[in-house]
Amino acid sequence: MDTGSDERGGAALGSRAPAFIKASRPLHLSWQVGVFVVGLAVVAGGVVMLPLPGPGWLVIFGGMAIWATEFVWAQLVLRWTRRKVTEATRKALDPKVRRRNIMLTTAGLIIVGALVGSYLWTFGFVPPWKIDH
Repeated sequence: MDTGSDERGGAALGSRAPAFIKASRPLHLSWQVGVFVVGLAVVAGGVVMLPLPGPGWLVIFGGMAIWATEFVWAQLVLRWTRRKVTEATRKALDPKVRRRNIMLTTAGLIIVGALVGSYLWTFGFVPPWKIDH
């Protein structure tokens, strides 16, 4: 297991299990299996929530965070994800990009409004609860 820091001086990689658990190989292996099973259950719940109502991606990243308490690969995935989210946030907050996004959103809303207005002008508004027999 790699317990050193990464090249940028970040937090140490590796198991964050208590020292008394790390001291016993069978106990540490049991701990890792438990962390993996709990993380797998949380990630599976997030995957189920993706097509259903619920915070699917948030739950998946929660499961990854559970795995990251014990597994280096999950720690690296979370670091990569955090870096990408930070870059995307920085881009989204750039004044030029924000201005462009506001203009595109406004144009889209105007087009949708014109289409809805055209439809209502042509066909009128019939409430869905008003059923003619």
